[in-house]
Formats: sequence, C-alpha cells, structure tokens
Amino acid sequence: MRRQTPGYEQPIGSTRTLDEGVKRTVLPGGLRVITEHVPGVRSATVGLWVGVGSRDEPISVAGAAHYLEHLLFKGTTNRGATQIAEEIDAVGGEFNAFTAKEHTCYYAQVLDEDLPLAMDLVTDVVFEALCADSDVETERSVVLEEIAMRDDDPEDLLHETFAENVLSGHSLARPVLGTEASITGMSATALRGFYRRRYRLPRMVLAVAGNIDHGRVIRLARKALRARLSGSDTPLPPRRGTARIRTERRLVLHTDDTEQAHVMVGLRTPSRHDERRYALSVLNAALGGGMSSRLFQEIREKRGLAYQVYSSVANYADTGYLSVYAGCQPDRLGEVAGVLRDVLGQVGKEGFTDAEVARAKGQLRGGLVLGLEDTASRMSRIGKQELNYGLYEGVDQTVARIDAVTADEVYDLARGLFRSAGVSVGAVVGPYAHNDDLPDDLHEVIA
Repeated sequence: MRRQTPGYEQPIGSTRTLDEGVKRTVLPGGLRVITEHVPGVRSATVGLWVGVGSRDEPISVAGAAHYLEHLLFKGTTNRGATQIAEEIDAVGGEFNAFTAKEHTCYYAQVLDEDLPLAMDLVTDVVFEALCADSDVETERSVVLEEIAMRDDDPEDLLHETFAENVLSGHSLARPVLGTEASITGMSATALRGFYRRRYRLPRMVLAVAGNIDHGRVIRLARKALRARLSGSDTPLPPRRGTARIRTERRLVLHTDDTEQAHVMVGLRTPSRHDERRYALSVLNAALGGGMSSRLFQEIREKRGLAYQVYSSVANYADTGYLSVYAGCQPDRLGEVAGVLRDVLGQVGKEGFTDAEVARAKGQLRGGLVLGLEDTASRMSRIGKQELNYGLYEGVDQTVARIDAVTADEVYDLARGLFRSAGVSVGAVVGPYAHNDDLPDDLHEVIA
C-alpha cells in the first residue's frame, strides 16, 4: 500500500480514500473524520478521540483529564445524566469513555440503524457538557473512590509505582487518576478552564466503523456540530519530540500486607515513532507475551515459581518502556528474581532463537487480526492511528512489517537494551518493611 498523505496536511473539506472501505475527510475547524465500512456486520461504533491526556495537565490540576471524562456524562445543555443513560439503554447500546496518558476517547457502540443517536450522544457529551458545580462535587467522590480502588489492587499500584520511577520527572510519570490531594483540591473553575482550552477541534479525530457510509457520517457530523465547523484551523500534527528523562537506577518498595509479592522490573525503550517498534513488539512477545515465551516457560512451566508472569511495552510519542511482571509467594521472590536476571542477561547476550522469533511473529499476527473482529476494535485502530501518526496503515501492511522483522534485528535491539545484563528500574509491592529486606538477587537485577 502506498504511503498516504497525513491527515493534518490534507486540505480542509476534502475526502480521500485510504484503503478499501476506509475514507478520511477534514472538516472546517480542523476536525478529522475517518471511517471504515466493515461488511457483514449489523453494528456501528462511533469514537471521538481527543488528543488530551494526563501528560497535558499542569501539576496544579493533575488528574483533570480523567476527572473531566467523568464529568461530561453528568449532563449537557440538551440532556440530563439520566436521559443520556436511558437513551443508550433503550437501543441496547454501550456508551462509555476512557482516559490515557496522551488521549481521551468517548465512544458509543450501537446497531447500525441507531448510528444517528450514537453520533448525537457522543458529540453532545463532548461539546455541550455543563460541568455544573454540583456535578463536580458528586464526581469528586467517585474519582477518589477510584483512586482508593487502585491503591487496594497491588498489581495496579505496582504499575503506577513502576511508571512513576521509569519516567521520573516527566509528566508521563504521573498517574492518570491524579492523586488524592490533587483531586480534593481541584476546583470547578479549574476543570471548566481545562475543558475550554483543551477540547478543540484541531486536537480531535472522529472515527466510525461498522455498517456505515462515509457520506452519511459526514452529514451527521455537520448536523451535530453545526457552527463549530467553521474557520481555517487545521488539525494539529501528531505528537513528537524527545523526552528529557534521566532514569536513575532504583529499586522502589511499597510496603503492603499482601499474600503475594508483586514485582516489576524494566527499562526505557524507543518511542512509537521509532522504526524499531516492530522489532520491539516481537522482542516483547518472545520474552513474555504468551505461554511459549521465555519468561513464562522458565518461571512458571519449568519451576512453578509464579502463577502470573508477563512482559509488556508502553509506547508514547517521545519515549516508552518495557516491563516484566511476576507475582509469587514472598519467600520465593529471590528465586524469581534470579531467573529474571538470568533470562534478561541471556537475551541480551544471545537474543532469541529463530523458532522463538517465528512464534512471536505468529502470535502478533494472530492477535492483530483476531482482535479486529468487532467494530469497536476497528474504530479504535483507525482512530488511534490518525491521532498518533496522522496516517492510516492497513492490516495487511502491518502484518507485512511484522513478518519483515528478522532475528538479527531483535538481537541487536535486545543487546542494546540489556547490554548490562540488567534493567534500570524495579518496583515491589509486598510484605517487606525495608529495601534491605528484599532478596539480593533482586538488587542484582537492577544493574
């Protein structure tokens, strides 16, 4: 497939066909609309992506993006919160949202015949929210409960602790939910100001997938947004840059009276714009992405040291990280750490076998294709691609790029990442009073 003109460079008012069934239009005001017609389905999913996440928040309003996501569902100039819920329930649909570090998405999944309702609900909530003082107070309690739930879940708390340290000093390090102090102190005025400044059309992508027609989606968008679709603003280009992060080697302990010891170790990796991202995906899959992965086999299958062990990759506009998680009995943490040290050291020195790389690529191919069996997944894929890259890459093209990764490329990347036979950051949640109580093998992993 030929490389497509980035959406933010496409002339306002024009429509381009990007692939069979995939079209993009740039509307006045800078809103990009991208659709995918999915044959053989009877559903449609509408997603409005806003290029605003927790990394965009000043420290004084940490958690505002997520808080705002809650607040927009509380009522608009056209509907109350109860009416919003009743309208989506009446057609058996789903209407929800989520906030991440670099974006927020509001989406509705409905039968294809209810596409007009989905478009109206999503745009109404995003653009016409009241953000009333009383609703701010109601949702403040809900968000604080959500923070308490995270803190009660050792694995969630571990992820937050690890990210805070591997991305130390950068806005990406801050939790999406904010903190108890920042949420408690956030005013309705500050939230409304964040809403007005950040929720602008040039930051947004409207993605729709399912049994839909692109022209009809454009007509519905114009009807829903009316006067907002004016002016000469153009879409903002995808985020880029180089994160200024100095990751210090550290092992962080969060003392908690848990039945298991939860450990996560890892290090920074290239950004999502780096061409090595496909090799990194293969490396991650071979290392801890499935039951045949090196870590799963060595820690669970051969030694029975842990029930759950996996690796994962987080990719952002200017950096990323690879992490390895394991949960085990506290008295076995030393053994688990020793295996982690040996596996990472061996991967850094020798890479993976051809068979391991082939299995990892097969896992990625299958996961990609099988994960696109519903319209919500299709919507998410085209929306994130447009927001993150300003380009569309077809499934076949992505599969081809995965297939093109060689064992030598994976080895070169692994050697660069694990050249010191260790990682840079570790975090533990478990029944230990001090860092000195943690086993020596774990300290040795942080090389």
